[in-house]
Amino acid sequence: MDLKLEDKTALVTGSTAGIGLEIARTLAVEGAKVFVTGRSQAKLDEAVADIRASGGAKVEGVLADAATAEGVQAILKAVPQVDVLVNNLGIYEMKAFADITDEDWLHLFEVNVMSGVRLSRGYFPGMLERDWGRVIFISSESGLAIPGEMVHYGMTKSAQLAVARGLAQATKGTGVTVNSVLPGPTRAAGIFDFLKSVSTNPEGTPAEHEAEFFEKHRTSSLLQRMIEPQEVASLVAYVASPLSAATNGASLKVEGGLVTTIA
Repeated sequence: MDLKLEDKTALVTGSTAGIGLEIARTLAVEGAKVFVTGRSQAKLDEAVADIRASGGAKVEGVLADAATAEGVQAILKAVPQVDVLVNNLGIYEMKAFADITDEDWLHLFEVNVMSGVRLSRGYFPGMLERDWGRVIFISSESGLAIPGEMVHYGMTKSAQLAVARGLAQATKGTGVTVNSVLPGPTRAAGIFDFLKSVSTNPEGTPAEHEAEFFEKHRTSSLLQRMIEPQEVASLVAYVASPLSAATNGASLKVEGGLVTTIA
């Protein structure tokens, strides 16, 4: 399917690895000009080379920390206008509620929520003026089913859903859409350290840790395995496409059937 992204420009935050890298790769292979962001020049260079090797010819790196106000300003200066903004940057940690400090709450909110707020504030008005654009927040099923082992993370993912829906209200009658995509547990760097940390057998294999995680901690998952980053990226690429014009203000699940509610 031709997603008609050939003449579009996209920026993906947190895109040197994991879901962000696969989103950037998919958009670039579909013909979009893609800007990847990151804090390490070496990782940026590696990501750009990786995407080009996959057939994504139009890709560039932007060295900046999208988690800070200063970093966002640097991104906006380097790339003043985009057609597609993918707010993917995010972090998580496991911590008992009583141990989550004020600094922990604020740090996760700053990275996971304010990065997208600031970039949307920079790019969204231009999209409305040009009567076309896509803003996509990469949230999580944890925004609907708050995990008890990381309440502060779940809070930030719920906040992203609220911001996205609120922004969507301002697009009425335009060619701009704002949506959220909600992955479930996804295979990415660091995830197996997390699985090992919650396993009853830390000396087991990664496959055993994964199986135990779904058996004991994500029992409602219908997929019963980690989601592959490309499986998330495929949905994001469609939402970024002109073909998705009728999808707006939506929270789109790609979480393996983990959330048991209908809506």
